[in-house]
Amino acid sequence: MSAVCHSNPGPGWLGLDYGEARIGVAGSDPLGLLAHPLETVDSQPRPAALRRIAEIFRQRGAIGLVMGLPLRADGEEGSAAEKVRRFVESLRPLLPEGTLIAYQDEYRSTVQATEHLRAAGKRTKSHRPLIDQAAAVVILQDYLDAHAPPLPEGLPDNME
Repeated sequence: MSAVCHSNPGPGWLGLDYGEARIGVAGSDPLGLLAHPLETVDSQPRPAALRRIAEIFRQRGAIGLVMGLPLRADGEEGSAAEKVRRFVESLRPLLPEGTLIAYQDEYRSTVQATEHLRAAGKRTKSHRPLIDQAAAVVILQDYLDAHAPPLPEGLPDNME
């Protein structure tokens, strides 16, 4: 189940919410300020999923990949995080050399995505692929917000 992937006028980031059944894909604007949903990719068959994500990455001219990393309640990595890291290692050879790869704690990303969709009037049971995309948006936006460049000097205080 895939939606249309829109082209991007410049480099940005791709965010992924990895799941055993589906992978939510989000992209940033060229400035790396805002994340938006792109597509939901079926996780199986795995080779096709890896190829599709690499294709989206190339089509968008992305510079980096942000992977949601499921941490346990104690902040440590468990078996779910290991699956994500193995997925990234399978994907890495298909991405351009020098691709930046970052991990972002995905804590509550699916909960936040579900809340956003409900607020928009979407029934979440019938919109699971949208939830995956929305979770990828939350993951990517959290990363972009945490790594945003400082505002230029001399802006009025009310601009922040």
